[in-house]
Amino acid sequence: MVAGVARRKDRLEALAKKLSNKKGKLYPVVADLAKEEDIVKAFKWIKENLGPIHILVNNAGFLKETTLVDGDTSIWKNTLDVNVLGLSIATREAVRDMRANKIDGHVIHINSTVGHTVLNFPEFNLYPASKHAVTALTETLRLEFMRLKLKIKIS
Repeated sequence: MVAGVARRKDRLEALAKKLSNKKGKLYPVVADLAKEEDIVKAFKWIKENLGPIHILVNNAGFLKETTLVDGDTSIWKNTLDVNVLGLSIATREAVRDMRANKIDGHVIHINSTVGHTVLNFPEFNLYPASKHAVTALTETLRLEFMRLKLKIKIS
């Protein structure tokens, strides 16, 4: 069983239909990953309807072109809300559930090349910074898991 979480219900349902003849099942869960209350509500539904979480794949990302010099603050905020805070909140919710159920699960953060090097795309604005944050958060979580003696994997 896999819960697919995203904003667009139509895309989730289309993907679930496309995968319907495959082994397993995709359960569409609608949530805006820029909104904490949506993320928390999605995880609550998943736990109540599908059971404990074993694996989290953070794959959401937001990139809309603007610049830092003349940029649109709402784009900057959405970039950080989805790419950094949404990932962090989803990770927190999944790890809480794994710990509560004594599951040595796996958290996977899908990142970007610009999470490791800054390329010459000035119109990417805060996107590289947000993806560098994903790299730093992944390593910080690794240290936190070690300190807490958790066997949850992070990559």
